[in-house]
Amino acid sequence: MGQRGRKKGANGEQSRALLLTIGAEEFAKNGYYETKVSEIVKRANVTQPTFYLYFQNKEAIFNELVQLFHDKLFEYIKSSRLEPGIEIESISMKITFGLKNIFTFLSEHPDLTRIGFLVSNDAEDMKKELVELIEGNLSYEVQEGYFRVDIDMNLVAECLVGMIERLTFTKLFQGLKDPESLAKEIVDLLLNGMISKQD
Repeated sequence: MGQRGRKKGANGEQSRALLLTIGAEEFAKNGYYETKVSEIVKRANVTQPTFYLYFQNKEAIFNELVQLFHDKLFEYIKSSRLEPGIEIESISMKITFGLKNIFTFLSEHPDLTRIGFLVSNDAEDMKKELVELIEGNLSYEVQEGYFRVDIDMNLVAECLVGMIERLTFTKLFQGLKDPESLAKEIVDLLLNGMISKQD
């Protein structure tokens, strides 16, 4: 320990991580304007000066949480793009694996997810950016011959973002579906459709 309230090394990183975790809980539960720094530090059992060692103000910790959500989610979306040369029989499994990873991340970080999708003023812009990224993935996959060329991939990307967001709150967070089963059902719907198979 250095000056009063200052923690160095691993302890400092632990304090910072704890403030982020509790901050995420408070913002997710109360929204931005109702969340108080005093409540975050009280729950973290640190002093206000300790908080201000790591974050300039409430806006700074909130913005960092939004950025954490953005960066991690976009990382999963980018890595879910199908690489060239996949066997046709493996496409469904590969897409399911990518979607499962996305839902797993969301399920393991419910507070960050609420902040990123609902609380942040930038949520709508982030979703538009998400659509653009997914559309880019899909357009690449069309060029690789995985999907039909006559489908509006912007529409598909909008549908996917809507599904991911809505099903996270109505199924995943309610404990009605796990990440893998959600991913499988979405992939089955998109790749195989709803029409009953006739003998």
